[in-house]
Amino acid sequence: MTDRRPLLRAIFDAAVAAAHPDVVLSAHLPPAPQGRVICLAAGKGAAAMAAAAERYYLDTLGLDPERLTGIATTRHGHGVPTRRIRVVEAGHPVPDEAGLKAADDTLRLAAEATADDLLLVLLSGGGSANWIAPVEGVSFAQKQQVNRALLRSGAPIGEMNVVRKHLSRIKGGRLARAGHRAAEIVTLAISDVPHDDPSAIASGPTVPDPTTLADARALVAKYNLAVDDAVRRALDDPKNESCKPGDPAFARARFELIARPKASLDAAIRIAQDAGYAIIGLGADLEGEAREVAAAHVRLALKARSEGKRTAIVSGGELTVTVRGNGRGGPNQEYALALADLLKEIPDVSALAGDTDGADGGAGSASDPAGAVIDQTTFAKMKSLGLDPRAYLDNNDATAFFVATGDLLLTGPTLTNVNDVRVILVD
Repeated sequence: MTDRRPLLRAIFDAAVAAAHPDVVLSAHLPPAPQGRVICLAAGKGAAAMAAAAERYYLDTLGLDPERLTGIATTRHGHGVPTRRIRVVEAGHPVPDEAGLKAADDTLRLAAEATADDLLLVLLSGGGSANWIAPVEGVSFAQKQQVNRALLRSGAPIGEMNVVRKHLSRIKGGRLARAGHRAAEIVTLAISDVPHDDPSAIASGPTVPDPTTLADARALVAKYNLAVDDAVRRALDDPKNESCKPGDPAFARARFELIARPKASLDAAIRIAQDAGYAIIGLGADLEGEAREVAAAHVRLALKARSEGKRTAIVSGGELTVTVRGNGRGGPNQEYALALADLLKEIPDVSALAGDTDGADGGAGSASDPAGAVIDQTTFAKMKSLGLDPRAYLDNNDATAFFVATGDLLLTGPTLTNVNDVRVILVD
């Protein structure tokens, strides 16, 4: 049996490399203003984006260091050295006190911008949790509770962010409102959301928000979220409505995507094609319950195998898990575990599912797994250890399963985030 793991990893790595800040940011940075460059960054790529911006303004343009300032808030373990822009490592997926203070500092810096200053906002996936600024009347603990409830609900990221935006002083266009005196507000973003919706990336802090308080209330009801009365009152309060098109906050604001999931998926597909595989490309915007999507992809794999086709089934997007057990794992691990259950008797099939940020679920540690890999060695280990993948699925305990088989995908922080990459190779 040919070991396909190096190829699977090369496919995944190509997707990540195509979206790294060092590759994608500098060509989009605006010229220096008359006054200061105030850099405000959030997300898993925030520190790397801030460092790339420093190299551009300080080294390429020779900007006086006193004219560059800012704060970059990123996930714990995702910091990199910077010279002028302060890096804060904060909680993700559940916010913490560091993110709370960093969001306040970010809003203060934005409000200090003058008509000579450029407000440079650098966003990547994870910004919604990193910037935590509860609306009046909602405590930090109550906001954390909402985040936990959303994470367990099975709601897609777009719906989660609708609720978050209406409980925040920084999301839903409010950062632009805070910095409206700047000469220009330029937002450069790495997309981690299906269909690249600017209002969903980091919950759209500098763009108009098409969703409403009524939408947020409907989602609380739809998922039967356990939230405090203070949260319900906040979602009934008109003053917590997000910023809409036509708001003066956006008069001098522009938004640009610098990396998209599709471009990363295209890079992954090129590696598979070069290795001689026919491609079934399912797109960069898949959503759905991880185990259900896995079942659909298994049907495609079995069809390709029955037709004798050497095929790579490649997909992106962001799947969800409705948590019913008390185990550990994220959507990529659950997807891979569902594949292991359905493909365990099938030879010549291997797969990888990973989050391009390097962390799939987990507890917010830099050492969390990115996903998992399966192949014939996985199936042999399952058999020798007497592992029942269905029992692990029932407990949402994919991490424990793949610890036992030795198949966790461990990359560490990648410093970018363009959603998930899933590859099934049929030989």
